Amino acid sequence: MLLSKKQPSAATQWIEKVKYQKNKEPYFKFLVNPHFRYAAFLFVFLSLWFLLQVFWFPPTKTTTIAAVSTAGYEVHQNIKTAAKSSPPKCNGRVSVYVYNLPAEFNRGLLDDCSHLNVYTNMCPHLANHGLGQPLHDMDLGSSDCNPWFATHQFIAEMIFHARVENHPCRTWDPAKANLFYVPFYGGLHVSSKFREQNHIIRDALAVRLVDYLLDKPTWHKNNGRDHFIALGRTSWDFMRTDSGPDFGANCLLNLPSVKNMSVLTVERNPWQGSNQHGIPYPSYFHPSTEDQMSTWQRMMRQSDRPYFFSFIGAPRKGLDKAAIRNEMIKQCMESTRCKLLKCDGGNPKCYNPSEILSVMRESQFCLQAPGDSFTRRSTFDSILSGCIPVFFSRHTAYTQYAWFLPAEASKYSVYMDENGDESKRIEQELLKIPNEEVERMRATVIDMIPRLTYAHPNASNGDLGFEDVVDVALEALAQHVKNKIQDGLAAIAESR
Repeated sequence: MLLSKKQPSAATQWIEKVKYQKNKEPYFKFLVNPHFRYAAFLFVFLSLWFLLQVFWFPPTKTTTIAAVSTAGYEVHQNIKTAAKSSPPKCNGRVSVYVYNLPAEFNRGLLDDCSHLNVYTNMCPHLANHGLGQPLHDMDLGSSDCNPWFATHQFIAEMIFHARVENHPCRTWDPAKANLFYVPFYGGLHVSSKFREQNHIIRDALAVRLVDYLLDKPTWHKNNGRDHFIALGRTSWDFMRTDSGPDFGANCLLNLPSVKNMSVLTVERNPWQGSNQHGIPYPSYFHPSTEDQMSTWQRMMRQSDRPYFFSFIGAPRKGLDKAAIRNEMIKQCMESTRCKLLKCDGGNPKCYNPSEILSVMRESQFCLQAPGDSFTRRSTFDSILSGCIPVFFSRHTAYTQYAWFLPAEASKYSVYMDENGDESKRIEQELLKIPNEEVERMRATVIDMIPRLTYAHPNASNGDLGFEDVVDVALEALAQHVKNKIQDGLAAIAESR
């Protein structure tokens, strides 16, 4: 806050009027004047009061959310939080520049929020920088800043953008940056065009984005190798092929210039995604403080888990998807140790975060069948709940999230090949794991929660006390880009 210089009060303007008298009276005779003594006392008092305000009560900075305007939906405002005595400092390895893109590439898309997805109205999900509507019936919901939101599974790009905008590693000087973030809401855009039959129209915004970048000097410094985008949908939605079925994808990730960039996506292509890096789906927990995170982890360590294993999901159509899911549902229904939350017929419990997390936090193992694609948000819901995930495809997690998961998969998860004999006797296989090993695995899962969580955007400028998804991604990206540029320079040198 800037302090404006105060004008002298009427009581002190006597200074400008005092003049030498022509008579022989002494100059200091005015000291006995009662008006002067009153003005002097008032001046001294006001000066002391001003100094007390400046040095004893320094101005307090505050941060609040600038929420997306979504008329008719609740917009959560965080309480004001006092600034730290010292600002958070970046580790020096990351310096990220954020492009100020034309509105058509991100925030302008939100103006037509009811048509951003051909299957659902996205308006309520855009509030609070993409966190969605606050949830009031969850644990820790009574804290000063509610960390729970009904977050849509395909909204990571908005949350990522909000976090990076306020991140301590952000720089406004492109000359100092080693990462260049292109905040394109590609997932929200592509889902609005799934039913567009004209490929030119479907691809138009992606093509314009590349044209915009190619016109920037910052792009040509490293030919885009230090640029990245974050997408809230799977890579398949941006890799349309002429040979396969057309389910509404555009060509974004097929464009040569984009292949030079690093692409963060909730599901990468395991075979053609060498420049793609998996980032977690957002769950419902977005803490603002280290205390909220540590309190939740402590609760998960102490949680009573009466169910040995559980499955939450619906049957799927198609031979491959249907087979493993039908097998899980069948085995769970036949077991007295399994909790089944079957999500067919529009079961409302399957759309209630409280119900979903309740099942998982009461389970020791959570079965994670592939969803419409290899990955599913449920994987991260289970980890948030301290439930050990059981995978049936390596592409559900192991080939996706290398930056976020331990290298040794058996430390935090169980794997059964969906086509193998183990998947036909799930309970028996899980019972083979010693109790001590189960406890160690659960401890690892709970320790993983912070780095798989998207912190509340309002926490960015404070001392969060833990590394969240965005922190981990930026750190890994910086090293990846550094290696990529060095390899490129070495290749050029060898060719000469």
